[in-house]
Amino acid sequence: MTAKDARTADELLDAVGPAFAKLRRTSALQVENPLSAKDFSRTLVLNQVHEHSREPGAEITVGRVAELLGADPSVASRMVSDNIKAGYLVRVASQQDGRRTVLRLTAAGEKLMARFRAHQREAFTQVTADWPESDRLTFARLMLRYVDSLEALQDRRSAEDV
Repeated sequence: MTAKDARTADELLDAVGPAFAKLRRTSALQVENPLSAKDFSRTLVLNQVHEHSREPGAEITVGRVAELLGADPSVASRMVSDNIKAGYLVRVASQQDGRRTVLRLTAAGEKLMARFRAHQREAFTQVTADWPESDRLTFARLMLRYVDSLEALQDRRSAEDV
């Protein structure tokens, strides 16, 4: 047992926040077909558009992207514009309200997201290469559970704000 394994519950819980901050750094791992730093940043927006427009009839606006990223609307607008200029997103008229403009991934945006997901999986595989398979799968399940709980909490808070 290592010293890290012998941490108290408080020490473990205090270490979670800094650990989450380090997670994004796995993008620096050298994996096959690495993304450029610019494209890696672009995936912040593309992931939100992808995740929140998958269901039939679901639409996402620049304002919603700003909310989801916790960013100022002007910052989100610049990020969206950068993705449009790069050919990853297009603005289209809403099918629910013709006065609104919504965002859609282009074929190039879908391709970049597929590369990003492969990059993430390869990074996870490299980081956990010496873990037992059961630990890798348990961690994956718990991470997904955490994200689901986070989204549920955000949904509850949004509903309370209405």
